[in-house]
Amino acid sequence: MSEARTASTAEGLSVADAGLDRAIRMRVNGSWHEFGPASGIGGSMTLAWLLREKLGLTGLKVSCDEGACGACTVLRDGKAVLSCMILAVEADGHEFPTIEGLPADDPVVEAFAEQCESGHGTALQCGYCTPGFVLTARAFLNENPSPSLAEIKEALSGNICRCGCYQAIAQAVLKAAAKIALRGRKA
Repeated sequence: MSEARTASTAEGLSVADAGLDRAIRMRVNGSWHEFGPASGIGGSMTLAWLLREKLGLTGLKVSCDEGACGACTVLRDGKAVLSCMILAVEADGHEFPTIEGLPADDPVVEAFAEQCESGHGTALQCGYCTPGFVLTARAFLNENPSPSLAEIKEALSGNICRCGCYQAIAQAVLKAAAKIALRGRKA
């Protein structure tokens, strides 16, 4: 734990136990939310906890809680981030689309839902990892709308699928890229 998170406050509490001393304002799925000092958010609370427990966005999954699996991925200002590794106080002023904020006709959402080719399988086995993979893929395709299969595998390498659907997930991302190209826009 960093020194900043374990330093003592004047009251004898660690910074991690202390509540907010100022408001946190963040945009989640297009709506602004503000959490003030009386909101019950402590200095050590993660963005994942805030999104799931305070805002009820349970599409976000917390699995390892150590930044090693990608299940808690959300977008911060368009970039994929691990919400279990970001303190809630660090969310101030940022925009966070979650899986609930993506439209049903998003090319990545559609491609994951449709993926079930013979020889590749489905991209949605148990579905636990799917939100993290979808948001990682969404951010990646925003940066690289015409990726190779090798680039897709590298971009998704921080996400774990416990069911082993990696080949189908990569195919879904390839199809999402094709959908984006066909629609002629960055969705």
